[in-house]
This record gives sequence, structure tokens and C-alpha cells, in this order.
Amino acid sequence: MKSSHFSLGLQQHDRLQKELGGGIPRGAIVLIEGDYGAGKSVLSQRFTYGFSQEDIVTSLISTELGVRGFLDQMHSLEYDMVKPLLNEEVLFIPAEIDASGALTGGNASERKQLLRRLMEAETLWEADVTIIDTFDAILRNDPQFEALVRQNEERQAALEIISFFRELTTKNKTIILTVDPSTVDEDAIGPFRSIADVYLQLEMVEVGNDVRRNIFVKRFAGMGEQVGDRIGFSVRSGIGIVIESRSVA
Repeated sequence: MKSSHFSLGLQQHDRLQKELGGGIPRGAIVLIEGDYGAGKSVLSQRFTYGFSQEDIVTSLISTELGVRGFLDQMHSLEYDMVKPLLNEEVLFIPAEIDASGALTGGNASERKQLLRRLMEAETLWEADVTIIDTFDAILRNDPQFEALVRQNEERQAALEIISFFRELTTKNKTIILTVDPSTVDEDAIGPFRSIADVYLQLEMVEVGNDVRRNIFVKRFAGMGEQVGDRIGFSVRSGIGIVIESRSVA
């Protein structure tokens, strides 16, 4: 019988699988929210690597890293991605946004209508899990979404995208979105918070020379096991994510 969750793997390496109740639910929309530096990208990278070790086909779109930067980052965390990429277990798509807010590469017409192009990229959605890091960069740089925001119709624009995601989840595919809430309007991100099956908020606090990060579990529908309401973690070079503490709700 097929499991109701996608395993995060690496059970002998870190405790993330256990802390998140045995994995990420199949057929779910997952929202990971946090300010710059809170750990959204590294959590996405950890998920991607863990899925690859469990034979879960994954697509990862990054608005911050090119292929070389992605491989270097993963290598520094001891997450070796070369074989999964070569074996097509992971599809990595760079969608780098430059300082002017435009998608790098391609001509002007290709840089427009990012959300439409995203939804029409059929190969991307063939994966079991698709991760978009960071989704707010796509929203902010899509001219049609921007136009609706200017007309105060953010919710309508968001609902159209959510409808597309929901159709995918009926096929047991999981969509993971990371968002920096400081970069988008509350009305634009609100609908995604409301419909997310799993909603995680990340927090980073600097204490002296230490950086402490927490995952606050705001919602976790269909949890396999008990999930903590707060999961402390750190990011260490040569190790990756390390779980520091747990507080059970």
C-alpha cells in the first residue's frame, strides 16, 4: 500500500523526518514562509535531497541560484546532487531574478507572464513534488499579477493560481512554495496561507554570535504522527540541517 506521505529520508543523518510527523503529505500544498535568511532555501534544498534519496522525483525552481551555485551550495551542506541530477531524479530549473527585478536570460517577451509560463511547463509538473523557491519573486515579477494588484484584485489572481495547484494535488502531487512575506502585499499572500495544507513559518534570531532558527508549525493537515509546534534547527557547513530542539503542541 502506498504511503500517504512523501518520506524526507536521511533518518540516520538528522531528525527532520521524525519532527515533521513522518514526512510531507501526498497531494498537498505546502507554504513555507520566512524573512530573508530564515532558512527557506536550505529547507527546500534539504527536502530536495531527502526526496531524491527516497526515489521521489522532484522539480526545484530557484529564483536565486544558477546550476553552479546550486551544486556548490548543496555540496557545502554534504547534499551531493550530481547523481540525482544526472539520473533525472531531480529537475533543477534556475529562474534567477536580477537587481532590476527581471528574469535573467531570454528576450523581453519571454520574461513576461511568468505565472502562465510556469503553469504551461508540463515537464515541471510531472514530478511527484514541485518546489518553488521563492514563489514571491515569481508573483512580484509577473506583469499580469502586478496589474491585478494595482486594481486591488490580488485575491482573484491568487485564486486562479491556487485552482491550478489544487488540480495537481488531486493527482497526489505535492506543491511546496517558499515565500518572503515582507516582499508581497498581505492580500496577495493571504489566500495561500488560508488554503495551505501544511503551513510553516520560519524565524531567525541572532543571539550573540549564534544564529538560531525555528520552524513554527501553524498547520499540518493529514499528519502521520504527532508534529511539534516549534522545531529548532541550525545549518552547519559540511553537515546540513541539524535539529536542535522540539516543543510538542
